Amino acid sequence: MGGTVLLAVLFLVFFSSGSPHRRHGRPIEPGIETTVFSWFKPNRQREIIRKDRKHLEARARRLLTRYLSADGPSKEAIYELVAGAVAGCQPDISDPELEGVRLAQASADIALNVVRVREHQTFDDKDPLARSITDAYATVAIAYGRASAAYTVDEEMQKLGTAAVHLLTIAASYMAARDAAHE
Repeated sequence: MGGTVLLAVLFLVFFSSGSPHRRHGRPIEPGIETTVFSWFKPNRQREIIRKDRKHLEARARRLLTRYLSADGPSKEAIYELVAGAVAGCQPDISDPELEGVRLAQASADIALNVVRVREHQTFDDKDPLARSITDAYATVAIAYGRASAAYTVDEEMQKLGTAAVHLLTIAASYMAARDAAHE
């Protein structure tokens, strides 16, 4: 019975005369198409969170923990790693419409791809610097994921993203002050 109703709704949405947003001269209720089709779509936000937990979470936590226990020179090294990762994650902006959330998501995707490529390289586990670079990219991906509102349904990832955003902000401030002092 439920399948028949679903087929009837789909038929009315797709094969009604006129505009797909009108039926018999009246507007279709907003949200019907969205509701019907959301049944067939995977939850993209949860998929992003699952992927980020798998590839990024442990690495970002490791870098953030190392940062919290670091002394002055070690913190400066982490700032430089993070600033380098941020610079490496800037998308090639040929689309002027790419800003805000979409820009943050594009940057997060770039950082995730860098982490995934580096995960497949065997030297990463043996070389502490290479591991730190990968961790920095993971932290950047988490920060940009937080900025793109990808973690709104997961409080733990939101908190991790907030910490990552703070580290990126501190690193950017440090690098700007250092560059200004050298001029």
